[in-house]
Amino acid sequence: MHKRSFLRTAIALGLLGASGLTMAQDNVFKIGLILPMTGQQATTGRQIEAAARLWMAQNGDTIAGKKVQLILKDDTSVPDVTRRLAQELVVNEKVNVLAGFGITPSALAVAPIATQSKTPLVVMAAATSSITEASPYVVRTSFTLPQAAVAMADWAPKNGIKNVVTLVTDYGPGLDAERFFKSRFEFNGGKVPEALRVPLRNPDFAPFLQKVRDLKPDALFVFVPSGAGAAVMKQFGERGMDKAGIRLIGTGDVTDDDQLNDMGDVALGVVTSHHYSAYHPSAANKKFVADFQKANKGMRPNFMAVGGYDGMRVIYEALKKTGGKGGGDALLAAMKGQIFESPRGPVFIDAQTRDVVHNIYLRKVEKKDGQLHNVEFDVIKDVKDPGKTK
Repeated sequence: MHKRSFLRTAIALGLLGASGLTMAQDNVFKIGLILPMTGQQATTGRQIEAAARLWMAQNGDTIAGKKVQLILKDDTSVPDVTRRLAQELVVNEKVNVLAGFGITPSALAVAPIATQSKTPLVVMAAATSSITEASPYVVRTSFTLPQAAVAMADWAPKNGIKNVVTLVTDYGPGLDAERFFKSRFEFNGGKVPEALRVPLRNPDFAPFLQKVRDLKPDALFVFVPSGAGAAVMKQFGERGMDKAGIRLIGTGDVTDDDQLNDMGDVALGVVTSHHYSAYHPSAANKKFVADFQKANKGMRPNFMAVGGYDGMRVIYEALKKTGGKGGGDALLAAMKGQIFESPRGPVFIDAQTRDVVHNIYLRKVEKKDGQLHNVEFDVIKDVKDPGKTK
């Protein structure tokens, strides 16, 4: 009798413990953040993680009665690893949102998992136009390469640049940059005699830059992923291409704020088109940069950081709007159509495409207070992704 009563008590306690655990789980909102923390794209992971943690430090970790938990995973920018980590996060951790994604192939690898599990997938970095079409659950807070490339193709011919060789990294965003720059530049009367592509893994820019020097165009248009800009700039200078009268232009990845100060004077005067500069003069950005640097030992935020910071905002606002209730579909609906002031300027999440609409700035590298900065001198407002404009 005593034994039976003991067993009943043990089972009751076990069930109570299990229900307590379920209640505790119900009050946790999990964000699975998949980023390249090691390897070639490690700067991307470092910037986005720092920005996500800054957002949480500024805005708290309890929203609509839910405790927000950030679960960080390092995918080393290998898509098979990204897919496996996403499956584990969805099945085992039961995350409410997947986020991050340093490169396009990683984002595309996870899109089917987001669709099957109805988990919103917030792309904070990857920038190929087609990513949002890979799953109805993808929302992007980074940018697209066509947005930046078209702006540069409009600016260059108006500023004495008629003949351009393109040099891009050979994967989704690079091909977008090449295609949209070339078609718009040629439409504007320019010529692109050569389109060069460099491998994503272990790139060596030297032979390509030598070829450009021999071709002697007015300018070299460059797209490389975040973290590779310094190598291009260094080798561009070593070959004396700036002194040979070849200008360097491109999307803002090549004058990445995270690396700009280390590039030296060869970067001075380089003109790029992009959606974010740490030198953007708004009050919101000045606060963001100051807080980011204070939290990260003086590290300067780059365009990847702002994609992560705004991505967290979109997730938090969606959680607030749903009152912490509802699954992936409710969260997704609450992410669409958000309008807010970002450190980059005004941002709109297009409800139809789930893609980011923002300003694209033309910037020139200048020395300010002894540091190199991307200084904005013109703006094209509210730019939608040209890759989706029929």
